[in-house]
Amino acid sequence: MIKSNLKEIMERLGVTYKQLEERTGLSSQTITRARGDLISECRLSTLAIIARALNVGTKDLYDEKK
Repeated sequence: MIKSNLKEIMERLGVTYKQLEERTGLSSQTITRARGDLISECRLSTLAIIARALNVGTKDLYDEKK
């Protein structure tokens, strides 16, 4: 099981959906997917784009639960 940390990271950094859309060029639908349970369906390249925009590591965006 993969749990998204994106919501917490965005809140901690004070980044809104709109700002993240502008920084990444990704749709709000993709960002919503990455913020929730569907993060496991996101491509690694998409997560890398989000991570770069937030200045965090790709691995920081999620936790793996066993």
